Amino acid sequence: MRVVLAPDKFKGCLSATEVASALAAGIGRVQPAVEITLLPVADGGDGTVEAALSVGFEPVEVDAVGPTGEAVHTTYGLQDGRAVIELADVVGLSRLPNGKPEPLTSSTYGLGVVIADALDRGVERVVLGVGGSASTDGGAGMMQALGLGILDDRGAPVARGGAALRDACSLDIAGLHERIGQMQLLVASDVDNPLLGPTGAAAVFGPQKGASATDVETLEQGLAQWARLVEEVKGRALIGAPGAGAAGGTPFAALAFLAATIKPGIELVLDLIGFAEAVPGADLVVTGEGSLDEQSLLGKAPIGVSNAVRATGITVVAVAGVCALSEEHLREAGIRAVYPLSDLEPDADRSIANAEALLRETGERIAERWLT
Repeated sequence: MRVVLAPDKFKGCLSATEVASALAAGIGRVQPAVEITLLPVADGGDGTVEAALSVGFEPVEVDAVGPTGEAVHTTYGLQDGRAVIELADVVGLSRLPNGKPEPLTSSTYGLGVVIADALDRGVERVVLGVGGSASTDGGAGMMQALGLGILDDRGAPVARGGAALRDACSLDIAGLHERIGQMQLLVASDVDNPLLGPTGAAAVFGPQKGASATDVETLEQGLAQWARLVEEVKGRALIGAPGAGAAGGTPFAALAFLAATIKPGIELVLDLIGFAEAVPGADLVVTGEGSLDEQSLLGKAPIGVSNAVRATGITVVAVAGVCALSEEHLREAGIRAVYPLSDLEPDADRSIANAEALLRETGERIAERWLT
């Protein structure tokens, strides 16, 4: 018999690889002869690079800068002219010094540094996971790092961050990286928010990054000015493009200057790790994430895995820290059963502290039920 383990991370607790490894240990105790394929997944946020590394992508280490300009060390995946880059590990919320939000000055500049490194290595295709952004600069910082001049009324470069974009008066494309036009960029994102307006980057996501009502207004003004200049240079309006407002508007710049395509994160990751090739012949697929809830139904990893398996008829079960989905929701999602760790340890703190051991026990339960 063969089982494919394709869980996402248990956020703040275990990585996707650790979840899969713990499940494999439990299954192996009960059914040592079962062939186990570990394929940890992600939905385009943190864990995207880890998923690529787990299937043989080479880790490339880069010295870059975080969202507020501090030095950071980050890693992306490289294989056969393809790169997998994770915004969160460079300029994400987790990179804010002491966790202190800086909504007006945080920038995607460091992300551009990493993309430039990949271009310098001859990369032709980049998968960019944009979840977990700390900034609302419309991807302007990313483009500054790739050689775009964003200039004020005196012809001097404006400062980094969304607020400074209000001072931008012109763009200079002469210094753009020479290989930009030779790269295919796929943006992994599951939201369809536009750049501007009441459902845009500043209004919807700014408060999640520490922006006050006044800050949101400032950021909206900066993004509007940035969008106007981009439209003048590129000759097309992208402010209403679905998904342009994700990650503080980073996809907006990617669409305008990098000819990007936005796709659901889990679909891109499953393609990267060769999921479709690994599933045929399996008797069981196990997926999961820390919390299975209604947000999961909006394109999160477990639902994406189940959808990818649905046509094969292979049984799919899930693991979770907690599960708030009804049996009807699970059935509609194609998930036959869920194994929440809360069933084994109702106390949340103890469940988190002992998640690895609980997942091993859960692996045993899954093997006893589905692999005998």
